[in-house]
Amino acid sequence: MTRELKRVSVVVFLMFATLLVSTTIIQFFQADNLSGDARNARSIYAGYDTERGPILVDGQPIAMSVPTDDEYKYQRTYPQGALYSAVTGYYTLGQGSSQIEQSLNDYLSGTSDSQFLDYLNRLVTGQNPQGASVELTIDPVVQQAAYDALGSYQGAVVAIEPSTGRILAMVSKPDYDPNTLAVHDTQQVIDTYDQLLAAPGDPLINKTINDLNPPGSTFKIVTTAAALQNAGLSVDHTEPNLARLQLPGSDSSVANAGGGTCGSGDEVTIATAFILSCNIPMAELGMEMGESALADMASAFGFGSELSVPMDVSTSVFPRGLDDAQLALASFGQGSDVATPLQIAMLSAAVANGGTIMTPTLVDEITAPDLSVLESFEATEFSTPLTSVTASELSQLMVDAVESGAATNARIDGVSVAGKTGTAENGEGDPYTLWFTGFAPADNPQVAVAVVVEDGGGQGQSGTGNELAAPIAKRVLEAVLSK
Repeated sequence: MTRELKRVSVVVFLMFATLLVSTTIIQFFQADNLSGDARNARSIYAGYDTERGPILVDGQPIAMSVPTDDEYKYQRTYPQGALYSAVTGYYTLGQGSSQIEQSLNDYLSGTSDSQFLDYLNRLVTGQNPQGASVELTIDPVVQQAAYDALGSYQGAVVAIEPSTGRILAMVSKPDYDPNTLAVHDTQQVIDTYDQLLAAPGDPLINKTINDLNPPGSTFKIVTTAAALQNAGLSVDHTEPNLARLQLPGSDSSVANAGGGTCGSGDEVTIATAFILSCNIPMAELGMEMGESALADMASAFGFGSELSVPMDVSTSVFPRGLDDAQLALASFGQGSDVATPLQIAMLSAAVANGGTIMTPTLVDEITAPDLSVLESFEATEFSTPLTSVTASELSQLMVDAVESGAATNARIDGVSVAGKTGTAENGEGDPYTLWFTGFAPADNPQVAVAVVVEDGGGQGQSGTGNELAAPIAKRVLEAVLSK
């Protein structure tokens, strides 16, 4: 009898232990997942009981909550919806959120750890719960200029203050109006979301941080930096000046953009190859240096690194384990190289800032309803890929590229502009991806910019980075310089 009681006791104990473990998992470890589940009606209602904090640009709301007379008390509105859609993202009734609305949801909803006591105090005193306000780094003048300059092109523009990492503009097109996803009609939200999901050009994707493209000749900044710094070469180092380069162990060959040699003569310097944006000398240089020199420099610039601004940024990639043919292509931004516009802007920002990349961010300050500061922006270093000497040499090459090379459409009267274009191939018959990155003024940089025009800008394989992307960047640079 005693033995049977022991067995029953063990079974009962195990049942209680199982119940305890499962309850703990549900209440603690799965709390966030359950709270965010779209089927959790209690969580949905609770989210609309709180006056969600505003998202601000230059003190003006670009997202805010307004009272309603329906069961949800508040509705999210976006006064300039499309202009800032890549930044704010959307906030929906039980169907999720994106961008700043998602990444800073705990502050905006008033549920962050630092707001807990304030939340309790408001409940006790009968005040309406409120979320924190988020002040962004975006400059409204620069944002508008970038938005207007990109026009109807599919692509993105991002502008950074090199000395701090503050993001001054973030534009992605096609855009959308987040107001259409903020309505208090679940089926309407689902229908609108499905339409946007199926729309050409992926309007729900923030192309500045989550769209990867081959960087094309903008990557020559990395290759040249590796040659000058990692390989110890000078800008006067020469490579054979060929009109076509047969890739080792391959039936494929490489040509320069114009189809001929890179200027005159049997040899071509690194400086000339960079300024004129020639592919063959860069391919030769990459194979000569070897993968490690190139990969290490790409890594120092941020390729392969995780980053959030505070939205998570897709990781730009410079592949490893390349054969000579693949390395040759990777050396001028083709092959398996892919990058976000933010990563390409960081290349220019490093050169502009004397070799140091400051960590990019969209957030200046997070403020509680009582105006106390919960979080405040402090500039931090992301990496220092370049010495000041290398940065100075690259800066001069980029200035020469704008003055008399392959990036002349970025010239601004009376201002020294540094820049590099890119015209990247995407496969046989596919439209090119067109790039520009640079900064100004070259002698006292205030802004670094990257522009990508996808789908060939409607010109298939006939458009170039200098023709389409450089003029867009010029207008953004001018907007900063005219302030």
